Amino acid sequence: MLKKPILMAALTLMGLSLVTSCGQKGAAGPKGGALGSDAAAATYVAPGEYDEFYAFVSGGFSGQISVYGLPSGRLFKVIPVFSVDPEKGYGFNEETKPLLNTSFGFVPWDDSHHPELSQTNGETDGRWVFINGNNTPRIARIDLTTFETAEIIEIPNSGGNHSSPFTTENTEYVVAGTRFGVPFPQKDVSIDSYAEEFKGALTYISVDKESGNMDVAFQVLLPAFNYDLAHSGKGKSHGWTFFTSYNTELKNTLLEVNASQNDKDFIAAVNWKKAEEYIKQGKFKEMPARYADNEYDESTHSAKSTMKDKVKVLIPEECPGLVYFLPTPKSPHGVDVDPTGEYIVGNGKLSADMSVHSFDKVLKAIENQAFETTIDGVPVLKYEEILAGVVQKPGLGPLHTEFDGKGNAYTTFFISSEVVKWKLGTWEIIDRAPMLLLCRPPDDPRRRLQKTRRKIPGGVEQNHQRPLPAYRAGADAVGPVV
Repeated sequence: MLKKPILMAALTLMGLSLVTSCGQKGAAGPKGGALGSDAAAATYVAPGEYDEFYAFVSGGFSGQISVYGLPSGRLFKVIPVFSVDPEKGYGFNEETKPLLNTSFGFVPWDDSHHPELSQTNGETDGRWVFINGNNTPRIARIDLTTFETAEIIEIPNSGGNHSSPFTTENTEYVVAGTRFGVPFPQKDVSIDSYAEEFKGALTYISVDKESGNMDVAFQVLLPAFNYDLAHSGKGKSHGWTFFTSYNTELKNTLLEVNASQNDKDFIAAVNWKKAEEYIKQGKFKEMPARYADNEYDESTHSAKSTMKDKVKVLIPEECPGLVYFLPTPKSPHGVDVDPTGEYIVGNGKLSADMSVHSFDKVLKAIENQAFETTIDGVPVLKYEEILAGVVQKPGLGPLHTEFDGKGNAYTTFFISSEVVKWKLGTWEIIDRAPMLLLCRPPDDPRRRLQKTRRKIPGGVEQNHQRPLPAYRAGADAVGPVV
């Protein structure tokens, strides 16, 4: 536990930039330029002083986490996680090699995303930071008393691990959805049988309240949609997790076209409190699944790897009330829950408008059995019955939405390259600001989109009352640590 109250930011992005003036008109001081400007002075933090924020920035293909002070921009540490680090001996010495063990052997690299701070009562608490490994599906836990990797657990039955590692309100669980379906149980089958033989597993990883040790508590078996991102409920929606999905067409070729045919895809709403009830009642299937759980012991300064061989699986057909599909236009990327827990924002990448669901209406639709259909035992709720409102024509390509605790929401748009501010409840557009996107031409085979994300300090929290910073930064999760 960090002793001095400070505000921390856990950021995931391709690059972080703090822009100051460079000789522009009005620069302070005789020299002008960045060093003489008011903007530069505002970022200065004297040696020995604390920054206002501490940003945990994912390294992407470096597989690591960097820790920066904001607004100073000082780099304090690069924490090795999924990749070897010669400077620190991480992954080279015998003490840390076991942390990089997997069911596929020693894997010393990964694509790290989405640092997520642990929470208590819906507020970040500064105990741990979690981060995912996207390629060889893993989740790591970094101990914030040491700023070192304490544990890495492999996720079985997963093909890509983008929709993680999002925590529940008291860090009961860290969740992870598979990006692509896999044969379930694992076996050799033709890709042409994707719709029939493949499944999508949503994984709930329990976190011990005292030690932080992680374990795969259970998996929920769903159709082989592409599960993209997730967030758990807060306040009134505590006990639920919401996962976006696309490719509800269940296609396996030319996904840019074939997986974009349906007008609406789904947000999967999982009632994990009910899942716990089913687990206690023994209504699960224990299925073979080989995966590694690697832990570092600070007392012995050495790590050990334990290979596990089974997992508890809940099947919706056998567990009514466990999961519901919320129709959401179209190919939703992020799913974000406002601080009250009432509004669930589906950021449909290919939709001209943004749909916002009401949690109260979701519960009412379930009570009234307002279902459009059922897919593999999962009821599909009627879109009109759960809709809170629509933000009309806010921009093109919505990705992520954050909240300021004052009834305002902020959404990034990757096609129209902007951040848009809008009002919860009235759905009106209030303001917009341009943001940077770097793209190659559409016909360039190396084309890769780099998304600038933004984050509001404390925006992940249930009781958000934190001021907005004067600077902008791309981010995935922000909160206080005490």
